[in-house]
Amino acid sequence: MIQLLAPDGTLRPDEDAPLEVTPELCRDLLRDMVLARRFDEEAHALQRQGELGLWLMALGQEAAQVGSVRALDPRDYVFPSYREQAAARCRGIGPAELMAQWRGVTHSGWDPARYRFHIYSLVLGTQTLHATGYAVGVRLDGADEVVLAYFGDGASSQGDVNEALNWAAVANAPIVFFCQNNQWAISTSTSRQMAAPLHRRAVGFGLESYHVDGNDVLAVHAVTARAAESVRAGGPPVLIEAMTYRMAGHSTSDDPRRYRSDAEVEAWRHRDPIARLELLVRTRGWADDAYFASLAAESDAVAAETRAACLAMPDPVVNEMFAHVLSEETELVRYQREWMEAYHSTLL
Repeated sequence: MIQLLAPDGTLRPDEDAPLEVTPELCRDLLRDMVLARRFDEEAHALQRQGELGLWLMALGQEAAQVGSVRALDPRDYVFPSYREQAAARCRGIGPAELMAQWRGVTHSGWDPARYRFHIYSLVLGTQTLHATGYAVGVRLDGADEVVLAYFGDGASSQGDVNEALNWAAVANAPIVFFCQNNQWAISTSTSRQMAAPLHRRAVGFGLESYHVDGNDVLAVHAVTARAAESVRAGGPPVLIEAMTYRMAGHSTSDDPRRYRSDAEVEAWRHRDPIARLELLVRTRGWADDAYFASLAAESDAVAAETRAACLAMPDPVVNEMFAHVLSEETELVRYQREWMEAYHSTLL
């Protein structure tokens, strides 16, 4: 497994992932991760207060997302799954846009063409097929563009993902598949999902593959940059398996204490991606107290902006969902709509 930055903040060069580690790069990546986590925590709190219908935290996975998306060119196109808010923020997508879907006021909160960042895909693994099809189009157009598709270890058990890997290899599509292996597919552990690691399985489809410490933002950045460069130059598609950990539940509807131990969570807490990069920056003297004070103030501003953006959105109109089930209303849908309207009238 490729690792450049150990949990204790020690740098370990790796010839398979060369990277010029500069103070500016480290400060920028640290800022991205800190602000993404603060937004994530605020959105989680808003859900618990009833302002969002659901929320899926990226807590603990910030390095995998920030390190990878920052290694891309702005013209490259990203296909997320449903918890890539750290990557989305790096593409400029704002709090209101990221929360609108979870508040239930829109199908998706942002214009994918504007940000080169596709809408969330809640059907497990389907975005890998969308990404592969888009990447084949890029190749046929002769465009200088790379596609990156995020998915989780649980999605890798889906037929869609395996079909996408196969088609991408056969078509030599310019795509990088990025698996955030966070150890749990809801309550199913990785050990019960697969007998061989995903990065080894990818080779069988004809892809190049990398196995990287997903909590090491520098290693992720270096590996993704190398993969994107190779694909852009006409090389085969690449799969990156980033080993990370989902510190929160699968979603706000999940209680992870029912299926994983406190000891396991605590072990991964010591591998926190933000803490290890901060250790490096402080030890090397690459940021002073003024930098951290400014970052804390910016973090507070992100929290305030997130709360204000959420509370400024309208309340979801539940009845509207019935108009989007079928092109023409059936008797059953009409019955359900009328029942819901009658029920809501009793709550007024």
